[in-house]
Amino acid sequence: MVDHRFTITRWEIRMALNVVILAAGMGTRLGRPHPKPLTTLADGRSILRQQLDHITAAFPDAHISIVVGFKMEQIMEAAAGEAVFVYNELFDQTNTSKSLLKAFRLAPEGGVLWFNGDVVFEPGLLPSLVRVIGDGGSFVCVNTEKVADEEVKYTLGADGFIDALSKQVTGGLGEAVGINYVAPADRATVVRHLDLVEDTDYFEAGLEGAIAEGVRIRPVDISAFGVVEVDFAEDLTRANEIETRG
Repeated sequence: MVDHRFTITRWEIRMALNVVILAAGMGTRLGRPHPKPLTTLADGRSILRQQLDHITAAFPDAHISIVVGFKMEQIMEAAAGEAVFVYNELFDQTNTSKSLLKAFRLAPEGGVLWFNGDVVFEPGLLPSLVRVIGDGGSFVCVNTEKVADEEVKYTLGADGFIDALSKQVTGGLGEAVGINYVAPADRATVVRHLDLVEDTDYFEAGLEGAIAEGVRIRPVDISAFGVVEVDFAEDLTRANEIETRG
């Protein structure tokens, strides 16, 4: 028997999904001379190449945008023909809120799934999100197995949706892993709040502003999959362990 609901969901995603990779930052903490997304993993692929491979396998018709800034020519050469590029000319003065704002404003109509450019994840993660996206509603992917002080954390309101999302959250229920989705109906509100926050704010500040205005963002627990944001050398070691399982 054909699952018509699933078939419709896949069609809707193919027609309306935007994917954004935030790759404008300087990535100074990792101490590499090139943009952090071009860091080579154990299998020979860069972080960016791994992301693009997983994205195109799970969402073959998505519109892919990459926000560039620091040494943008290297990123553009690595992904030539596979994405459009959004330039954050103030990459050394602004944070992810303004990079994401630029991408949202230029992306075609539809929902937006975005990734921090330093996230390494198992191949099975994105297929698990296909139905979640098709079901509608905005979400943040979270890991409930750990809550480190230096990471972005979240808490929930009585309705089960996220009510706080930042590095400053106390009593966090888990960590945001750098993979997020805003549904079409919420997009304009999120754009407005990304515009309102300070240049140096992370995009989570814009999401918190949208939440305060009534946007409902749910946590999607992806703890079953290996996911690492690569900030330091020890993170890269952990990321390579994930990739060998993929």
